[in-house]
Amino acid sequence: MTAEPAATPHQGPVGEEPDETARQLYLAVIAAGGRVPTGEIADVDRDALQQLIDIGLLMVNRMDRCYTAVSPRSVSDRLGAELRSEATRLLVRAENLPGALDGLTRAYDAMPRPTDRAGGAVHVEGHVHIRQRISQLVSDCRSEVLTAQPGHRPADTLQVALLQDVQLLQRGCSLRTIYQPGALADPPALAYAEEVTRHGSLIRVLDEPFQRLIVFDRSVAVISANDDNSTAAFITDPATIGYLVGTFERDWARADTAESAAFGLAPARTVPDRVGRLLARGLTQRAVATRLGLSERTVAAHISRLRDRYGAQTLFQLGWLMRGARDDR
Repeated sequence: MTAEPAATPHQGPVGEEPDETARQLYLAVIAAGGRVPTGEIADVDRDALQQLIDIGLLMVNRMDRCYTAVSPRSVSDRLGAELRSEATRLLVRAENLPGALDGLTRAYDAMPRPTDRAGGAVHVEGHVHIRQRISQLVSDCRSEVLTAQPGHRPADTLQVALLQDVQLLQRGCSLRTIYQPGALADPPALAYAEEVTRHGSLIRVLDEPFQRLIVFDRSVAVISANDDNSTAAFITDPATIGYLVGTFERDWARADTAESAAFGLAPARTVPDRVGRLLARGLTQRAVATRLGLSERTVAAHISRLRDRYGAQTLFQLGWLMRGARDDR
């Protein structure tokens, strides 16, 4: 025989539903006629019994020393009323929250920020200070973030960025990022990319050299100011931002859409493949050499081998044949 649980009305969380064990116990009580002596409940069913009492599907009749089933319909009506009451309370709290935080919001908006110098750029030194300023810009962003990330991003940086970027996307802002293939090869970078795309971020991969860039709401741009990224320039000049956005959009149009199931995991293209890919886009030999940072002589050697591979007589024919091969993949 088990000890009688206290006949306490619904004590569980609002809207709690019985688990499968509790459901089976309730059905057993119903099969027994809707009431069962307290001594007939096995110890193994104690947790399920207490759950049914907490929800209100069973009540204790101390005079008859039995448990009596309660109509699920009446329990549903009561829990539904409790849920509606809780929802109303949460709505009122949500409506009042901006006012409750108004003082803090005004203090944040009044926080001293770096003032613009000549040329509309402020240089910030040190990775910690750069991350702090970028965090402020992410928090203040209201519409759009454009980013170009050409190289490796440390795992701790990605963890911080993930929290910020998911919140940004949940606020309804858009986030577009261009990566180089190698930048998404590390597991932390891959996990970051998969999570932000799940929340609506767009990612493309560009197998070409480009510079690190972040643009917030097309009003503030962040670029590296030295080789080791320990100094960043925060730019507010409209003309400069317009130029940087135009550069980003051209790179975005040329980049490949990243497949969420295999971000950056495909083998990197070889140099001949990259040469052929640019030829297929209509670039000249000199333009290909400039784009890839190679000498024209090296590019010419790659083109010669590609012409032999594809049986092309002219550069135009090679580009055409490689375009067809690319479309077939």
